[in-house]
Amino acid sequence: MIIGDIADSVARQVEAVGDTVTGAFFEPVIRLGVTGLARAGKTVFITSLVANLLDRARMPGLLAQSEGRIVSAYLQPQPDDTVPRFDYETHLSALTGADPHWPESTRAISELRLSLKVRPRGLLSGIQGPRVVHLDIVDYPGEWLLDLGLLDRSFAEWSEEMLARLRGRDEAAGFLAVMADHAGQEEWDEPQAQALARAYTEYLQAARAAGYSDLTPGRFLLPGEMAGSPALTFAPMTPEDKAPRKGLWREMERRFEAYKSQVAKPFFRDHFARIDRQVVLVDALGAIHKGPRAVEDLRQTMADILGAFRPGRNSFLSRILIGQRVEKILFAATKADHLHHAQHGALAGIMQALVRDAVDRAQFAGAETQALALASLRATVEETLTHQGRPLECVRGTLLEADGTRGRKAAMYPGELPEDPARLLNPARQGQEAWLDGEYDLMSFAPALLRLKPGEGPPHIRLDRAAQFLIGDRL
Repeated sequence: MIIGDIADSVARQVEAVGDTVTGAFFEPVIRLGVTGLARAGKTVFITSLVANLLDRARMPGLLAQSEGRIVSAYLQPQPDDTVPRFDYETHLSALTGADPHWPESTRAISELRLSLKVRPRGLLSGIQGPRVVHLDIVDYPGEWLLDLGLLDRSFAEWSEEMLARLRGRDEAAGFLAVMADHAGQEEWDEPQAQALARAYTEYLQAARAAGYSDLTPGRFLLPGEMAGSPALTFAPMTPEDKAPRKGLWREMERRFEAYKSQVAKPFFRDHFARIDRQVVLVDALGAIHKGPRAVEDLRQTMADILGAFRPGRNSFLSRILIGQRVEKILFAATKADHLHHAQHGALAGIMQALVRDAVDRAQFAGAETQALALASLRATVEETLTHQGRPLECVRGTLLEADGTRGRKAAMYPGELPEDPARLLNPARQGQEAWLDGEYDLMSFAPALLRLKPGEGPPHIRLDRAAQFLIGDRL
């Protein structure tokens, strides 16, 4: 394994030199990673970003567009033949069709190439023609980044850490009972191992529904073609000092190591190591709605995710990232259209505070970071209503029913987010069960029926500012 890692690091250095030469003398490539935890809106973000780069009337915040230097934009075949293509056309049809609905969420890695023909600025504009810049968008589940924390941990360390978290959660009661039944087992069969892994997966599903974010291993909820394989059939167990060599604990340990070497490491080696710009989408409003414990869990999970962007903390990642680094990282609180614009500043401040500790510790080696509140696709309109003699700044949209169908139109006042993020983060750190000084409601809205003019992409909030931060300096 050590020899293999050394070979990988040498290959990465050669690739880094090749990418530099290609970008300098031919057509530059920006590899943009898009990730986020469940329900953060990765698919909608990519679909709307691409649609608004193809039809740019709603992108004044992208400087190259406002200066009139983007001549054209077009989709091209993706460069990686072994990675599924992001199904842009199907997702756009879902959002903009006669019966608009949210597209299916990210379940595996995918990729899309958008090419932009751009005129140079300044003195070069008179002597050089337009050049082509390729934007390779890589979509992957944020839960996969959490697997980085497994690479430097033993099975006993991971088990101890996870069980410490599980024991305080009602959702874990079923799994903990199954695990207790299998503790110290010297003889076992495959159905028993599967039952243990199934109980743990059911806990992960319940924890995600309850608003928790620390869901490792990342592939358990999105197994794809590996469903049922031994590498995805294990679970944390109470550490045993002298576990039998052929007992269940040792088998769980073996499968944990197989997951690290055969599932987690290939993702970081083949995909993550090649990204140079990154978007991390966060459903901060959803966590606030769930309560203080969900907010604190999100804060800790963001710190774990950001561990992937400080490779010095992980020897494996340090070896494969030689000559590579993420240049810019955008932390985006999604679903800003669920709030009146007067509260967007408070949401951005909360987003910044959620990642503050992690950013301060990360030592990003020069990476530029930014936090903002955005809506990839605006599903509401703003409205001011009067309640008990005072105005309420609301949003109105079409409700999304539990079965996914479109319901009635309704106005929502979500509550007033505090200007000082500490009013949310401090109770969360202290383990409070509920907010003491306010309630924060959240409705699920369906996409609005759109009537787009020629040259217009889907309506959004601050998607142009996100694009300017991420790729504006390269256009």
